[in-house]
Amino acid sequence: MTRYKCPKCKMEYDAPGKCDMCNVTLEKIEKKETPMRNMHHEKHEPQEHNHKSQKHEGHQEHEKHLHSDHEDHEEHKEHMHHDHADHHKQMVIDFKKRFIISALVTIPILLLSPLIQQLFNFRFGIPGEKYVLFALSSFIFFYGGRPFLKGFFDESRKKQPGMMTLIALATSVAYFYSSAVVFGLKGKFFFWELATLIDVMLLGHWFEMKSVIGASKALEKLAQLMPDTAHLIKGSEVKEVKISALKKGDKILIKAGEKIPADGLIIKGSSYINESMLTGESKPVHKKLEDKVIGGSVNGDAVLEVKVEGTGEESYLTKVINLVKEAQSSKSKTQRFADKAANWLTMIAITAGAATLIYWFIYGPDLAFAIERMATVMVITCPHALGLAIPLVTAVSTSLSAKNGLLIRNRTAFENSRKITTVVFDKTGTLTEGNFGVSLVTVTDNNYDEEKIIQLAASLEKNSEHPIAKGIINRAEELKVKTMPVSDFEVIKGQGVKGKIEEKNIALVSQAYVRENNFEIIKEIKVDETGTLVYVLFDNRIIGVITLADNIRDESHEAIRQLKKLGIKCWMLTGDNKKIAEQVSNKLYLDGYFAEVLPHEKLEKIKDLQNKGEFIAMTGDGINDAPALAQADVGIAIGSGTDVAAETADIILVNSNPLDVTSLILFGRATYNKMIQNLFWATGYNVIAIPLAAGVLFSYGILISPAIGAALMSLSTIVVAINAQFLSIRKETSIT
Repeated sequence: MTRYKCPKCKMEYDAPGKCDMCNVTLEKIEKKETPMRNMHHEKHEPQEHNHKSQKHEGHQEHEKHLHSDHEDHEEHKEHMHHDHADHHKQMVIDFKKRFIISALVTIPILLLSPLIQQLFNFRFGIPGEKYVLFALSSFIFFYGGRPFLKGFFDESRKKQPGMMTLIALATSVAYFYSSAVVFGLKGKFFFWELATLIDVMLLGHWFEMKSVIGASKALEKLAQLMPDTAHLIKGSEVKEVKISALKKGDKILIKAGEKIPADGLIIKGSSYINESMLTGESKPVHKKLEDKVIGGSVNGDAVLEVKVEGTGEESYLTKVINLVKEAQSSKSKTQRFADKAANWLTMIAITAGAATLIYWFIYGPDLAFAIERMATVMVITCPHALGLAIPLVTAVSTSLSAKNGLLIRNRTAFENSRKITTVVFDKTGTLTEGNFGVSLVTVTDNNYDEEKIIQLAASLEKNSEHPIAKGIINRAEELKVKTMPVSDFEVIKGQGVKGKIEEKNIALVSQAYVRENNFEIIKEIKVDETGTLVYVLFDNRIIGVITLADNIRDESHEAIRQLKKLGIKCWMLTGDNKKIAEQVSNKLYLDGYFAEVLPHEKLEKIKDLQNKGEFIAMTGDGINDAPALAQADVGIAIGSGTDVAAETADIILVNSNPLDVTSLILFGRATYNKMIQNLFWATGYNVIAIPLAAGVLFSYGILISPAIGAALMSLSTIVVAINAQFLSIRKETSIT
């Protein structure tokens, strides 16, 4: 059968037309031909006259066949994913259709019901009306109630009684008892209660399924960030190809305002890229030559040429989607607790229903009243809302966090972020930029100024890749000074560089070199010893000292301030010397620091704090800090950029922004609060509703009918679904 696919959301349909969700014209799905097995084996039949050639051809064909099988497998996986999404959509349509038809059939049942006629003081009758009532109610029971009866058999087969079991038991007892009354059993039938109960349950499930689809659609939206096509550069030509045809190493053209179709490196041009939907970075990021771009982000007003680095499973977006899927499918302690509670609630419902039936059968007016009370208790106690309370919040929070650059790998750790009492930061690359920057230039010769000292140093370092050299060159660019030609360039192994600039002997050397050669002069020069010192020499005479430091991030100050405002202590771990650690700690007003700590010793420092009763979040780069991240109660990898494979981290922050740690903790608290709110909405009303349904206030004339019970149960489910949608991330920003 020919199938059709929406090019935007990828949902599949049986007939042509437009997508119900995107209003986009559907495309016909092209069927792939699978290689026939007998042809595959023919290629492997040995022929003596050309064994070597045949073996090679057979191997190639085998490779081709495996590749085809892999493509078929991927296509099958994608097909299953879309079928699953389509299945949910079909369920919404099915519940809507069953509700409308059942509601229409319910109208004559209500008109023919003696109790309704008595309540509204009218008389309406037809010959054989009780048989008409039976026929109409049978239609509603078997047609409208089919999803619940089918669900009951599925739950029975799996030996996992749940919501469908309760609804099926309640409606079945009501239907078969009323049917028996029609055919001679003494008593009264209540077909209208049965019909309205099924109507309300169908209506509730229709609205609930719509809410569930809305909550889980965030993951589909992530997948939709990728464009369908790319502009492939082939020599002097530019061809439009599907993104599935892109390979690593391909060159692609990205026009102004277009989505970037693959991860890659900019090889021509510069532009401001909007990555907000991927990393949560609200401002467009300036990208230039050799900078990385992420597939799915949006190009600004310039044209770029990009060399493809990652496609398919290797792309950042695919890794994020896979992480989100894993996190959504994993169960936290809260989820496992909710599952247990749902099972207990099912048992309570069946027990309470049976007890209510027995009590009112003995002490009540009649059997019909007892059955009505039992049905109401069982329906109102349905654990459906409880079953959805946590998964819906999980689906929303995981997708929302991914779009804001917070990737959750361990849901329990994420939910535990609300308990954090101390955050321990790695210094380099976390609190600091991780790059050497010039923090101070000390001029010791009046013939020179800061710009001239930087110009001489940058001229000697312009071809070096060393971090110190980059720091000096960056400073020269900031001051807008041009480098000068250098002759007789020479590297002083492990201690610096030297050469001739304007026929003057200039050297750029380390503190160790100066100590060895000019020790008596060093004492007279006042320098900042909290950084790395580089001396500029003219004819072995010191004319300036450049201090380079790993600059503190602007966001670090605000991040620490906000964490302290939340009552969380802030510590720092670093392998740097005590003077540097003390300086950074004092500038950021940290609660303490550990200096000169080796990577394996960081774990011990985390243990020491835990032994003092602290609930620790360790924030580091995920590589040097791996042991400490694993030991911490919550391990947060920061500064990992688009590398989402920080194995030991519970949570990965895509942006190198310490403020995201604050956002993470606040979001963890908000997510947990949403879960507690949903658990309350799912179960709290039962405390009042179950006794009322059982008839404890019957003597005061207060009763809940089965239909009202169904409405309350459905309402709690819908409230839970809607409440999950209100979850949001509070993105912290630095105050400048």
